[in-house]
Amino acid sequence: MPFPDEPSDAVVLVYQPSWPDDFGRVAAQLADALGPLAVGIDHIGSTSVPGLAAKDCIDVQVRVASLDTDAIVAAFDAIGFRLRPEPWNHGEPVHGVEHPKLVFAPPVAARRANVHVRVDGSANAAYALLFRDFLRSDERARTAWGAFKLAIAEHVGDLGAYGRIKAPAWEVLMDAAERWAATGATRGA
Repeated sequence: MPFPDEPSDAVVLVYQPSWPDDFGRVAAQLADALGPLAVGIDHIGSTSVPGLAAKDCIDVQVRVASLDTDAIVAAFDAIGFRLRPEPWNHGEPVHGVEHPKLVFAPPVAARRANVHVRVDGSANAAYALLFRDFLRSDERARTAWGAFKLAIAEHVGDLGAYGRIKAPAWEVLMDAAERWAATGATRGA
C-alpha cells in the first residue's frame, strides 16, 4: 500500500528516457548514506529496460552482505527513506522458497522510487537482475511484456488489481528468462 503522499489509484504506464539518470541520482544518494552496508546498487524492474513502458517509479536494488534490519533501517531513516510495512515487502518467494527483503520508499516529495534491499547472492536478488537482463536482451519478450502490461493498465484502474493480474504472467516470463540464462546468454549490466 502506498504511503499517504504517494499516488495509489490509476495505473499509468509511460517510458521516460530520463530513468537511467534518475536511478543514478538515487543510487548516489544511497551509496553515500549506506557506505559499506551496500555491496552493490542496481537499477532493476521495468524502468531499467530501455523502451519499456512502466509506472514512473524507479526500482532500485541494494544488495547487502546480511539483512541486519536495525542497521539498514537506521541508515535509511537517516536520509528520510521509509520502510514499507506490508508483509509482502519483507519477503518474496522464488521457486516456492521465501527469501527475506526490505522495501523502502523515498522521503516525502522526493523522486518516486522503491528501494528493494536483498542479500547479495540470494535467489531473489539474482531474479531481479535476471528479469532486467533478459528483457534488455530479448526484444520479442520485451515487446510482449510491454504490450501485456499496457493492456492490463487500460482495463484496470487499481494498482492492486494490476499487480494481481500481472503476477501469474510474470512467473511465465521468468521461466523463459531462466531458460535464456541457462544457455549462457546473460548480458549483465
